[in-house]
Amino acid sequence: MTSQKRDYSRGSLAAAAGVNLETIRFYEKIGLMPDPPRAPNGYRTYGHEHLKRLVFIRRGRELGFTNAEIGNLLEMVDGVYACDDVKRLALANAGVIAEKIEDLAKMKSALDAIAAQCSGGETPECAIIDRLLEE
Repeated sequence: MTSQKRDYSRGSLAAAAGVNLETIRFYEKIGLMPDPPRAPNGYRTYGHEHLKRLVFIRRGRELGFTNAEIGNLLEMVDGVYACDDVKRLALANAGVIAEKIEDLAKMKSALDAIAAQCSGGETPECAIIDRLLEE
């Protein structure tokens, strides 16, 4: 069992949360992560709450939430929130993802149709390039 009193360096926090070191700097810069306290030696020290918050942000990004939406979720977590508010935000994001899936399916269909017109081979004439150059 790991202690929740453990202090992390920025590098060990990044490794524990499964993110890049620069990601932590970015989240601190935009206000998603609070500034950590400094140890007497001047190094930043992160605690378990920082780790939980960083994992929350990473998981939110994996689910397609924007940084602004994650900021809203964190404000809810840090204050008072109703589950209805969180559900409404999640469902709105699911709708955006559905639209993106639909757009991606259209793009795939268009690429498949263009590629079907291409004979391939070693010639410099290419139906795909011609289609992209059409005015």
